[in-house]
Amino acid sequence: MAQLVLLRHGESQWNLENRFTGWVDVPLSPKGEEEAREAGRKLTSFRFDRAYTSVLKRAIDTLRIVLETIGQAQIPIEKDAALNERCYGHLQGLNKAETAAKYGDQQVKLWRRSYDLRPPGGESLKDTADRVLPYYEQRIRPELLAGKTIIISAHGNSLRALVMHLDRLSPQEVLELNIPTGAPLLYELNAAAEVVGKRYL
Repeated sequence: MAQLVLLRHGESQWNLENRFTGWVDVPLSPKGEEEAREAGRKLTSFRFDRAYTSVLKRAIDTLRIVLETIGQAQIPIEKDAALNERCYGHLQGLNKAETAAKYGDQQVKLWRRSYDLRPPGGESLKDTADRVLPYYEQRIRPELLAGKTIIISAHGNSLRALVMHLDRLSPQEVLELNIPTGAPLLYELNAAAEVVGKRYL
């Protein structure tokens, strides 16, 4: 049985400051580094065959800390922008509370959580899924079909897109989906790479 661990990066400096981050390459906060170490402690019993990450340092550093914690820093790691956070366009760098005060809570919630509504100059979750899912199908799913144990370190929305696909969620159901930072989400998959179990560790 294949195993797939999805891990949203630890808290970033802009998560801490309540800013829209998107493609801006901000570092982990001290709390985020500790969240990554704690995720590693939860994964000590796993032996990963391969790791995948976005090209943004908050995801790369989270993965590095996890693999160092569990003594598996030498496994193959593939970095690809297909796993990057969704681009928030003109909202990137803005404080979320200030943005809500300007545009209204409901509008900002729709920009953040809806499936196919784009923030100004940015990507919708659908746009994000349109790059995440082909990458998953072409690069990651074949490893799972081979029975491998895989870890993906990525972002709230790139992982929401993948969870939506794995869990067969509707655009309405994904609206309320939130993936916490630094919390490993384990999927167990059968020989056809179909989900047979999932749980947070």
